[in-house]
Amino acid sequence: MIRRLMDYIRLVLFVSGVLIGIQVPGFVDQYGQRLEAHQLEAKLSLAEFQRDADRFFAGDISKLIRHYQQNNDPVFSAGGESIESLYQRYTSLTQALSRFNQHSYSPYQQIILAPQKDIQLETWQAYSYVILLKPHAIAIGLLFGLIVSMLCELILSILYMGCRRVLTPR
Repeated sequence: MIRRLMDYIRLVLFVSGVLIGIQVPGFVDQYGQRLEAHQLEAKLSLAEFQRDADRFFAGDISKLIRHYQQNNDPVFSAGGESIESLYQRYTSLTQALSRFNQHSYSPYQQIILAPQKDIQLETWQAYSYVILLKPHAIAIGLLFGLIVSMLCELILSILYMGCRRVLTPR
């Protein structure tokens, strides 16, 4: 009876691990969509300033920013700071998106090692659970299920052996 119960527990742990593991590619996908959307929004916010840079500074937006910042009028000077902030955000997101799309494993690498913190947090807060039926998602889910069930099996075995030693008369 206990042996059968343990088999069911193992099965539940494995399936739970698969369901949790299969969420990883879904999260990565949603993070990538948000990263792309934020990059596009930053590009659109910068577009008017880029047109001015194209007209007056041969397309060099850094010259436009310096022009604004060097102006004696504090409103223009502050505007330069705002444009620079937009430009830095756009550059940062463009680089992150480029790294994200570099290889098939780079999205996972970015999320683990160097995520855009605000986008990662936004993705967590608005995450909608999905099951992607793509080969890599299934593979990650099965691998995660195997790891979870093996770890739980190890923990249960250690606990079982410890209880057995305590309860066995000497």
